[in-house]
Amino acid sequence: MAGLRANMELLRRLLVGFVRDEVRKVGISKVVLGLSGGIDSALVAFIAAEALGPENVHAICMPYSCSNPESEAHARLVATACGINFSVIQITPMVDAYFEMFPDADNMRRGNKMARERMTILFDHSALLRALVLGTSNKTELLLGYGTLYGDMASALNPIGDIYKSQVWQLSRAMGIPAEVIEKQPSADLWAGQTDEEELGFSYRQVDELLYRMVDQRLTKQELAAEGFEDEFIDSIYLKIQGSHFKRRLPVIAKVSNRTIDRDFRYARDWGK
Repeated sequence: MAGLRANMELLRRLLVGFVRDEVRKVGISKVVLGLSGGIDSALVAFIAAEALGPENVHAICMPYSCSNPESEAHARLVATACGINFSVIQITPMVDAYFEMFPDADNMRRGNKMARERMTILFDHSALLRALVLGTSNKTELLLGYGTLYGDMASALNPIGDIYKSQVWQLSRAMGIPAEVIEKQPSADLWAGQTDEEELGFSYRQVDELLYRMVDQRLTKQELAAEGFEDEFIDSIYLKIQGSHFKRRLPVIAKVSNRTIDRDFRYARDWGK
């Protein structure tokens, strides 16, 4: 499919240019990101290093006690491969201190707390380093709502939020990301044995084919069915997109004036310059 098989060299230049322009336009030169050992954050790290120089990229790995040791090893591998600054901050003490009060909390609550704890660390380092926080959520995750609001979905800017997971794999190969990271099963590593595709109930490649036609090409349900997608799959993905819309916009503000933020007042960041 042409839409998912984009020109990788052109895409690379666009995303590198995006990071360079958006960071420098606010008068700073550094970025900070969470480096999980997964492919999405690895790709963002490579893009940022090319855009700003590796000395201006600060990556933080933030494991929890049950995190797979392979995740930190792969994060180190990526940081070494692109030459960026790298540190490790354990989140176990902070997370466990909270859940001592709620010992019966399920995996979802614990996973959300971990994701938000990591983001508080990144934004603290944003202040420390005078750096922007880079997001690492891809288009597939954002459309499905597969992420934690104010956790991994929070950032100052996101270079990969408009490319599907399938394209993340393609661009990662083109940019020379270590094969170990590209080839492993995607996982948020929030609890032992967790994988994205098992939790979602379908593969990224399968859903990308549907999402591209549904969102980018705007095909109707009848047209999607004619292309071979099952009605049940179409309906379930449509409901995921619809039900997670609140995660893809600023908090809804009650309108009481002539110019309400995110409704009438939508100027770009460089408004007034």
